[in-house]
Amino acid sequence: MKYWLLKSEPDVFSLEDLKNCPNQTEHWDGIRNYQARNLMRDEMQVGDRVFFYHSRQAEPAIVGTAKVVREAYPDHTSWDPTSKYFDEKSSPENPRWLMVDVQFESEFSRPVTLKELRSIAELKEMFLLRKGMRLSVQPVTEEEFQLILALAND
Repeated sequence: MKYWLLKSEPDVFSLEDLKNCPNQTEHWDGIRNYQARNLMRDEMQVGDRVFFYHSRQAEPAIVGTAKVVREAYPDHTSWDPTSKYFDEKSSPENPRWLMVDVQFESEFSRPVTLKELRSIAELKEMFLLRKGMRLSVQPVTEEEFQLILALAND
């Protein structure tokens, strides 16, 4: 099993939105970065656990967990000209972009803020905390995952 952090702007798609989806499951579309796509394609597997991170808000924070329930497959929004994620170079015959399906697992009783994460020495190497790290799909070590879960459950 691997661990991940998926970033989403809460006004675009929030943990609450995932909770309210049928079967509390939704595809994670709109990834338009090759490194993030490759992580989903090459490393994400069914059963992997995911931190759900709300970015671009007053206090960015990890707000809950989800799990991967379907491995990478073509992102149909990339060939839909009405989608904000449309890419004219992608097509059903030659898909350029991928998505995975994730299912709601838990909502934290309190968000674990970016500021709080930065204050923990054991997390100093976490991808999220590295300067310039903007990927919306990031690996998380098992140790980081367990430490953050413990923080969220304090």
